[in-house]
Amino acid sequence: MTISEPVITPQKRPLLAWVLLSLLALVWGSSFILIKRSLVAFPPEQVGAGRLVFALLFFTPFLAQQSRQDSIRLVVRQRWMALLASAIIGFVIPAFLFAEAGAHLNSSLAGALNSLSPLFTLILGGVFFGQSLKLKQVTGILLGLTGSLLLVFFSNTGSFELNGYALLIVVATVCYGLNTNLIGRYLSHLPALVSTAWLFAFAGPIALLTLMPTDFLERVMAVRTNWPLAALATLGILGSGMMSIFFNRVMQLSSPLFAASVTYLIPIIALMWGVLDGETIYPVQFVGMAVCLLGIWLVNRT
Repeated sequence: MTISEPVITPQKRPLLAWVLLSLLALVWGSSFILIKRSLVAFPPEQVGAGRLVFALLFFTPFLAQQSRQDSIRLVVRQRWMALLASAIIGFVIPAFLFAEAGAHLNSSLAGALNSLSPLFTLILGGVFFGQSLKLKQVTGILLGLTGSLLLVFFSNTGSFELNGYALLIVVATVCYGLNTNLIGRYLSHLPALVSTAWLFAFAGPIALLTLMPTDFLERVMAVRTNWPLAALATLGILGSGMMSIFFNRVMQLSSPLFAASVTYLIPIIALMWGVLDGETIYPVQFVGMAVCLLGIWLVNRT
């Protein structure tokens, strides 16, 4: 594959965009329970770094093949700053934030807070990338932020207090919103496999450097079952790896905001996993989830 591969316009493949969006929702909606399962054997910093290292392993054959093509090496040299910024903002920082929050929050609440991504995509797009905001979008943003405040200021016990771990996920969604705009502005002209592989070529080594001084290998050898490692590998290979290709492809087929709307369905999948896992969800948290989703609906309605 070369960088001259034509990008298909949204009008030509709308069905493909919806199919990929549905797959993204299913896999990413399951990522919160996978984080929870990984944390059984590994501390949060190893879960955050490990998923990125597994993603790098997944992309290594593609990187080896692409690095032999002069056209791809040229575009990587031209766009290395955008690739590095996107790798750190969109992958490294959120991976560690979600892992730390996942050790203290139930997976359904994490999935609900993740739905803020399209709101921050729109806010940051308007503030820093020259996108116009309409009245309905502003109303949706305000509703979404109100819902997030309900989730941030109520703990896992349903009592009113600042939930700092929920705030970590809000910060991660700000990173996602900024990264979506960065990819849309600077990297969307690249084939999805090329841009995604090289994003992890930058993110993976950073994660590996943080993983090497830890006792990760000792923990791998010491675990009684392979399920936590399998969950971590699935997070990296399928969630961070393959689905990132699909996400970039959806942006090429449609728009950054449409791609970010995958978070409509992610809370539903996360909630289903949470119920199956016996998690307790309090009424105020349901209200917060509903208000967040209402805000996102208003944002995308325009």
